[in-house]
Amino acid sequence: MTDGQAQVTGAQALIRALEELGVDTVFGIPGGAILPAYDPLLDSTRLRHILVRHEQGAGHAAEGYAQATGRVGVCMATSGPGATNLVTPIADAYMDSVPIVAITGQVPSSLIGTDGFQEADIRGITMPITKHNYLVTDAADIPRTVAEAFHIAGTGRPGPVLVDIAKDALQARTAFHWPVQLDLPGYRPVSRPHAKQVREAARLLVESRRPVLYVGGGVLRARASAELRMLADLVGAPMVTTLMARGAFPDSNRQHLGMPGMHGTVAAVGALQKADLIVSLGARFDDRVTGKLDSFAPEATIVHADIDPAEISKNRVADVPIVGDCREVIADLVVAVQAEYDAGRRGDYETWWQTLRGWQETYPLGYETPADGSLAPQYAIQRIGAIAGPDTIYCAGVGQHQMWAAQFIAYERPGTFLNSGGLGTMGYAVPAAMGAKVGQPDKTVWAIDGDGCFQMTNQELVTCTLNKIPIKVAVINNNSLGMVRQWQTLFYGARYSNTDLHSQRVPDFVKLAEAMGCVGLRCETADDVDATIDKAMTIDDQPVVVDFVVHQDAMVWPMVAAGTSNDDIQVARGLAPQWDRED
Repeated sequence: MTDGQAQVTGAQALIRALEELGVDTVFGIPGGAILPAYDPLLDSTRLRHILVRHEQGAGHAAEGYAQATGRVGVCMATSGPGATNLVTPIADAYMDSVPIVAITGQVPSSLIGTDGFQEADIRGITMPITKHNYLVTDAADIPRTVAEAFHIAGTGRPGPVLVDIAKDALQARTAFHWPVQLDLPGYRPVSRPHAKQVREAARLLVESRRPVLYVGGGVLRARASAELRMLADLVGAPMVTTLMARGAFPDSNRQHLGMPGMHGTVAAVGALQKADLIVSLGARFDDRVTGKLDSFAPEATIVHADIDPAEISKNRVADVPIVGDCREVIADLVVAVQAEYDAGRRGDYETWWQTLRGWQETYPLGYETPADGSLAPQYAIQRIGAIAGPDTIYCAGVGQHQMWAAQFIAYERPGTFLNSGGLGTMGYAVPAAMGAKVGQPDKTVWAIDGDGCFQMTNQELVTCTLNKIPIKVAVINNNSLGMVRQWQTLFYGARYSNTDLHSQRVPDFVKLAEAMGCVGLRCETADDVDATIDKAMTIDDQPVVVDFVVHQDAMVWPMVAAGTSNDDIQVARGLAPQWDRED
């Protein structure tokens, strides 16, 4: 629609711009400075506003919506504490390259810099954790700024953009122009990779004997899973997928070695360590993957493909840097590898695969059943995955339950595992699951949460109940801050300082769930796990919370201790694999 000179308020221009950009959902809470925007929002027939209970919930819900749909998520808050409550989800989105636009109200422009009531310099606060941000003081600039924000958030390497709008700009009248002309001379993300670099990567692939395709979350952001499958089928090389890339390549595929890193499989960690070539696609050589950096993959030539040139050689120097969109990089790499094959050059990985299969058979993922008959948390999570199936969207919080969800649920499709990877935000799961369910209402959505994480943002279950968003929440209740307790067990002489939550007594999660309008269930034995999950799966008209009371001392294995070499991976306490001594 083109509307040349319609006179509207800045607030009306904001809502009109969101409508024209195709936004259908906004998560937020009104307050004084943003209140002018909420008045025309009431009249919109195209925007659904979901009133959350805490601004952090709005931000994580926008993230979950964006990750589940591939569209830009939107959250909205008022000035001061409303805006600062968005800082954590904004930082989370920045670390994990999630496209969201956060719209905040600001005090009137005449008060900016005076420490006015509920004033905070949210633009300055979020400068290091946004892809870009704006302070708007002129109503005429609102449509263009919002359009630019969405363009920047959703293109190139996705990320969060903040639009802070002064209250008087929302109240002033202006002419509404649409469509707007985008003028971003300093923003030109490169999507097409350099052909020479891609050909060099293909040459190295067919010449190597121990290659690994190291796949990161950038493959999911680029919607490149189909192209990745084509490359894997063509090359026949082993594949590892990071925590952020779970689901980018099917777990059932024999070429998939699992997740690398601190809690990765022995085969995945070993493959990277012993590789002579690593082809990194949309990954950033994060410390949780590399371990002690100077000991990581000492014999490997590095091909590093990423849409963000700042990531290339940031941690590990790339021998072949490729800047470009992962979908285009992988598609071009398929063509280049086929050209090598047509010229009679093909890699021989048979000996490499024999070594890898040996590690897989000797060191499979597993866990011990507690001797006291209590419930193993890994079993509960594994059964949720088996019963809910591969089409379900799983959202994990942060900690032991997150790692077990990454390890013991089989992911077959992209966009089915959402979690807070880079920032590691406790409290992410419930609101992110809410956002994912809003974005994909026909999908089953399970939040796999810990009792610590759950107590940070469970108020959003009220939002779910009142807005008929029937997510399912598995609380893996080990009565403690589990991952911190694991570190205390291993590195602090079992001195458990302030990690006991007493959460198997207070609160009663079943009663809490019921108080928030949800169905509350409890499961304490392995024999009851399947029936409890089945019951949760039958309930589609309201949220469900299942309190899985699990063994307190269960640990996440394998493990590479922070700051140590991947060569020092342990498969259990005091038990290291032999692969690092087989050479």
